[in-house]
Amino acid sequence: MAASVGTTPGGTTPAGMTPAGTTPESEKDTEFQEHEKILCPDFLSVAQITEMLAEDVDGVQQKLEKFLNFRSLQTCLKEASLLDYYVSGFLWARGMDFSIIQYSKFMTLLDMLLHNLRTLHMSLEDSIKWLREVMAEIGPSHSQKNEEWNIFDVKQANAIVDYLKISLFQHYKLYEFLFFSAREEIVIGTEGTQVQALVREDSLMLRSN
Repeated sequence: MAASVGTTPGGTTPAGMTPAGTTPESEKDTEFQEHEKILCPDFLSVAQITEMLAEDVDGVQQKLEKFLNFRSLQTCLKEASLLDYYVSGFLWARGMDFSIIQYSKFMTLLDMLLHNLRTLHMSLEDSIKWLREVMAEIGPSHSQKNEEWNIFDVKQANAIVDYLKISLFQHYKLYEFLFFSAREEIVIGTEGTQVQALVREDSLMLRSN
C-alpha cells in the first residue's frame, strides 16, 4: 500500500516542509515508486494476458489451467472452483474492454483477495474494508494527487466492486469452507441445505455493508 503522504518512519513531517537531503522531485519519485507496489507482484504476466486475449472461452480455461499448474481438476473440488473463479473473472474483464495494465491489476486483485482469505483468514468484513482501501489507491479519488495514477475510472471501479459482490463476497463462506475444511467435509458440505445456508449468511452480511 502506498505510504501516507507527509509521514516518515520516525514521525510526522510538518505540512509544506521537505525532509533534509530530499527535494520535491525526489519525494514525488519515491511516492510514485511506492504507488507502483500496489497489487504487486502481478498474478499474470503481460505475455500470459496477451496469450489469453487471443483465445476463446475454452482456450482461456486451458491457458489458466496451465499457468496455475492445476493437474487434478477432475478429482479436486478446490482446483476446479479456483479455476472457475479466475476464468470467470478474466472473461468478465474482457467484457469491460480493459487495457493490459487493467487486466493485470484486476486479476492480481482477484488473487490477493483469495490470498488474504487463505493465508490471513481475513473475514468478509475485513476483505470488504481491504478492497475499499485498495480501490481508493488504484481507482478515482478526490484526494489523489496525480490523476495519472488512477488505473480505473469511476464506472470501472464501481463495476469491479459490483462484480466482486456477486462472484466472491456473496459466496465467501463457501470459499472459507473450501480452504479450511477437510476433504471429507467438503463432500458432505455440497448438500443443498448447507450450501444455501452459507450463501444466505453471506448475502445478509453484504446487505449490512
